[in-house]
Amino acid sequence: MNARDVTKIAEEIKELKRKKNALLLAHNYQLPEVQDIADFVGDSLGLSHRAANVEADTIIFCGVHFMAETASIIAPEKKVLIPDLEAGCSLAATVDVESLRTWKKKHPEAVVVSYVNTTAAVKAESDYCCTSGNAVKVVNSIPRDREILFLPDMFLGAFVARETGRDLHIWPGECHVHVGISPQDVETMRKNKPEAEVLIHPECGCVSQTMYYSTEQPQQKEHTHILSTEGMTRFVRNSGADEFVIATEIGILHRLHKENPTKTFYPTNPHASCMYMKMITLEKVLASLRHDIFLVRVDPVTASKAKKAIDRMLEIS
Repeated sequence: MNARDVTKIAEEIKELKRKKNALLLAHNYQLPEVQDIADFVGDSLGLSHRAANVEADTIIFCGVHFMAETASIIAPEKKVLIPDLEAGCSLAATVDVESLRTWKKKHPEAVVVSYVNTTAAVKAESDYCCTSGNAVKVVNSIPRDREILFLPDMFLGAFVARETGRDLHIWPGECHVHVGISPQDVETMRKNKPEAEVLIHPECGCVSQTMYYSTEQPQQKEHTHILSTEGMTRFVRNSGADEFVIATEIGILHRLHKENPTKTFYPTNPHASCMYMKMITLEKVLASLRHDIFLVRVDPVTASKAKKAIDRMLEIS
């Protein structure tokens, strides 16, 4: 699509948003042109807050399906649309509600903490939700004598266990993009860019080794930071450094460049791109606004149960 077509579609989207009192939310991993037309760009937690508090009749959620479900649960009075129903999540797909129920039966006294990267049905079987940005805070809010089931991301779970000192039961799930960011990728970038700050998402396959590396080589610890995507944007904004190695899905590089034009960013793995996030295009956003597609609704019983876990997360945050 050429620049003229992008501009034309973007202008039509803006006009339809105005006419329909619609709000466009985009995750940090979305295509650059989708981020540029959005009213708010952020991580799962930030967008959840926006969905809960904005004055709008319609929310166009440019992200993956579980995110739109979460917005619908938080704001049931709003019409929540996702431009492509096939925009799923490989991590969310690693656990289903029946598997969780079976796991809970083996640990009947346990508290269930589910990452937001889960379906509404899984959230409904959970006591708390969390994001990568507040998972440590959520787990720390639970009495230390309580058993905890943490799902579904095993790398985030390992990070939370390390940070909280808790002995968590961790589901063996993983994101197909983040698991592909290896310890070798990080070490190569450390050697190539020794002056850069290294920012690593806790879903990455390199997290466990990074925590060990920071312990064994404390001189590097101050230059290595395990952060959510929103944590990365804040860190860069407030940092005096000029160079940053970024270990997460490459969509965030657009926002980082846009907000910090004088700084330089290097992806640890330039191929770390989520095919599901990239399903949302400007053309699909326009079609969604024109035709009110695709509506995301959660049945009231499931939504009511899931909302309790989400509300606990939002209260803690």
